[in-house]
Amino acid sequence: MRKRRLKIGRYLLLLMLLAGIGLAFRQGLVPARYSPLPALDLERPLPLIVDWQLAELRFDAKLCSRVLVPPHIESVPIRDNPLNKGCGWINSVRVSSVGGARLPVDKLSCPAAAALSLWMVHQVQPLAQSMFGQRVKSLEHMGTYSCRNIVGNAFWKNKRSEHATANAIDISAFTLEDGKRISVLKDWRGQTPEAEFLRLVHAGACNYFRVALSPEFNRAHRDHFHLDRGILSTCK
Repeated sequence: MRKRRLKIGRYLLLLMLLAGIGLAFRQGLVPARYSPLPALDLERPLPLIVDWQLAELRFDAKLCSRVLVPPHIESVPIRDNPLNKGCGWINSVRVSSVGGARLPVDKLSCPAAAALSLWMVHQVQPLAQSMFGQRVKSLEHMGTYSCRNIVGNAFWKNKRSEHATANAIDISAFTLEDGKRISVLKDWRGQTPEAEFLRLVHAGACNYFRVALSPEFNRAHRDHFHLDRGILSTCK
């Protein structure tokens, strides 16, 4: 009986160790130089480990500069603004375009910028080309960095938003090459090609962002997609 308890104890200890290692990778706490994972390639993401590859960018500015490269994204690093009362940013960039589409963004964390690029290159642009015969020319957003708590959810109202660390972006519209504008607010509902496009690109965002919220989540998101690389995992 004692041997059995010792055996069970060893298994539990091993499971706890593996869970701790998995959490460390998920949170980007394992430096890339010590990681057995291949570095993220925006051209060829590896679906089974892309979340951990993105997490490796969290604190590694050198790796970030090697990963965030044209033509997939045009960006420049910005000076850190260390956290103060839950607000600030580290290892972040200023973005001018992603996936060939214009997107002026002042502050965005490296993992969120990489996820945004992957989404545009591998989800949004192929869908736009197949559904409308043209690519997305530009994106509209409603902000990245904002020192504030989560809004629209009473349970989380006292928790800092991922926007408070520049780890989130709110996408509100897509403009195609012919000037056609597809708006989350105006086009999400219904059975139109525009509505189908929005539903598909939202679903595609869940492959790279941990949280991807649409107008289905709550009224606070009726006019945009909230996309972030935080701790939680929600796709709705």
